[in-house]
Amino acid sequence: MKNLAAGAKRILLVEDEPAISQVCRRVLASEGFEMDTAVNGIEAEGRLQERDYDLIIIDIRTPVMNGKELYQYIKEEYPRLVERVIFTTGDVLAGETRSFLEQRGRPLLLKPFTPDNLKAIVKETLRQIEK
Repeated sequence: MKNLAAGAKRILLVEDEPAISQVCRRVLASEGFEMDTAVNGIEAEGRLQERDYDLIIIDIRTPVMNGKELYQYIKEEYPRLVERVIFTTGDVLAGETRSFLEQRGRPLLLKPFTPDNLKAIVKETLRQIEK
């Protein structure tokens, strides 16, 4: 992985819904973050091989390779990034999803979310990491 230059924190957003991706990019870029996006876990794997990230926001439900599978890949290949993952989903009613999230203990941003919700969870997660 290439090192991130000094300055802005870099976030990888894994989201297959264009409207949500666009809002997240706009909101977080306005907060000074550098953003990369991927529409699924396979694309995210490629991004992770190319760059270093301060935070990874993963939608649980993406095509081709979902967020659960991507998280497992990160755990195996980049274990230091596990604490830098935030999950997003609109599906917490499904027992499998709820169980997965509870077992991982990572921050969760429920859809639909507001720009303020997004900014707050990103800033809080980064604050926790930097302790």
